[in-house]
Amino acid sequence: MNKLLRFFAVIVGIIQLGTAAGLPSSGGKWQGFERGMGIGGWLTNYKRFNVLPENKRLDLTVGDFEHFDSFITEDDVRKIKSWGFDHVRLGFDQIVLEEAPGKYRERTFRKIDEFIAWCDKYGLNIVLNLHKSLGNYCDIPEKIQLMDDEILQNRFIALWLEIERRYHDHPDIAFELLNDVRDVDPEKWNALADRAIRAIRAKNRERWIIVGPVAWNNPPELPSLRIWDDPKVVYTFHMYAPGEFTHQRGVLKDWALYWNQIVVYPDKNCDRIKHRPDPRPFDKAYLASEMRNAFEFKRQHPDKILWLGEFGTIRHAPKESRINYMRDVISLAKEHGIPYCVWNYLSTPNDGNRFSLVDDDTREFLSEELLKACLGE
Repeated sequence: MNKLLRFFAVIVGIIQLGTAAGLPSSGGKWQGFERGMGIGGWLTNYKRFNVLPENKRLDLTVGDFEHFDSFITEDDVRKIKSWGFDHVRLGFDQIVLEEAPGKYRERTFRKIDEFIAWCDKYGLNIVLNLHKSLGNYCDIPEKIQLMDDEILQNRFIALWLEIERRYHDHPDIAFELLNDVRDVDPEKWNALADRAIRAIRAKNRERWIIVGPVAWNNPPELPSLRIWDDPKVVYTFHMYAPGEFTHQRGVLKDWALYWNQIVVYPDKNCDRIKHRPDPRPFDKAYLASEMRNAFEFKRQHPDKILWLGEFGTIRHAPKESRINYMRDVISLAKEHGIPYCVWNYLSTPNDGNRFSLVDDDTREFLSEELLKACLGE
């Protein structure tokens, strides 16, 4: 009998250990993070730096701080929850929170404090996403690259440790280490991500930590991403194919600006798109092909959580096409058990890539059909 009791005690201990480690249930299902809304234009992408002189790009002005104080309010959070989303992905830039190495901006951290309080009030889960780090801006050239500079890497890790210190008592907040990792050596990124994960784990074993691959988190690079023996590491990717549709007539990409074409989705006759070498039609089969590495990741790692953290279409794409695209991408994600987060709630008027889903003034969804598509209905 004593042996039998000891046997059951061991089994119970194993179960309790698994629970304490935060093991995901249902084969990698991410409870509470199934359909989300990205928030850009507030603490990231609030102005584009590529048109500024190099010595002015990392300055924050009076107008910037006024923008941080007013752009997103409690009512925005209330609306996002009322529509049926269960989490938000809040992007922020390193310079918005860090004035100098080891010196942090209390004023903007208080905005995040307020935002977290609003999300707690309305029952929204949160992903804190480092959208632009020093040495890894996706839309301006930088002389010093994050992956090649130990000083910038130490600041990167120190920032996350500061965020962990401040929000240690909010265990359900997920930390997304870095958005849109540039097209760099994947092993350099794997090594830096590993350092950051180890540093956070030394402070908090329960924190959700999100990591995506290089080349702007695109699905083809998922196989190059390290897999951690850690049940609370979430893997992410972005989906913007076909770029000719999602970024049409954008001003930040030379080909989109040059060709200046209106592109629809779905489109069986892509020959008219002059700059497109790929003859395949734009349809759901095309999207599935572009997402195949994500589906293969899920097949190979059924115990891991894979999250489609960002996708969408530029604001001025044809309205019906935006609905069709969001519906098809979300349908494919759901078919493969992949939770998702749409991009994005609201963009500033001076953002060259406006992907916003709501009206600038009323902050209501641009159409009921677009809302239903984003909810996967």
